[in-house]
Amino acid sequence: MSVQERKQRERAERERLIVATARELAEEQGWDAVTTRRLAERIEYSQPVLYSHFRGKREIIGAVALQGAAELAAELRGASAEAGVGASASVEGVRGRVTALARAYLDFAERNPAVYDAMFQLDGGLAFAAEDTPEALKDGFAALLETLRDVAGEDVEPGLFTEVFWASLHGLATLTRAGRLPVGDAERRVWLLVSRLAVV
Repeated sequence: MSVQERKQRERAERERLIVATARELAEEQGWDAVTTRRLAERIEYSQPVLYSHFRGKREIIGAVALQGAAELAAELRGASAEAGVGASASVEGVRGRVTALARAYLDFAERNPAVYDAMFQLDGGLAFAAEDTPEALKDGFAALLETLRDVAGEDVEPGLFTEVFWASLHGLATLTRAGRLPVGDAERRVWLLVSRLAVV
């Protein structure tokens, strides 16, 4: 391994450590607790080292969001594929995949509130629904679209349907976490969303 390759590997490892530490701190204490000073203390690097990787907290939030989008996409695909194993192309089989997708989305949001906030609530400097949208965000949307295109309905553009379904999931995730929805009806909400929107 050349000196240049070693330096690049060490830089990538430092960057992963910064992102992992920011994510851990945010999940423990919220994003307000994530400062360059506290990150530098936790990872035992100087603040200038942090700034050599990220210009500030906004870019760190963006890096956590991209990591979260990749994880969410993998979980959505896994849930849909698992629900599709042995399932028929019947209405029940297709709705089972959509239900599994919805549950996986909501479970991810519940298990990773700080990451979810980085993805959808905070300014991480990332463009959504634009030409310069990062690939990880596009892939997260694609993971929804792959299952939802089958239930959009005849006269509905699948991308538009996916946006509406995603917005519904996002609303359920954020309202549930904020305590704005009655406890105990999560499964009924998923059933209602899927049964009313998923046309097979």
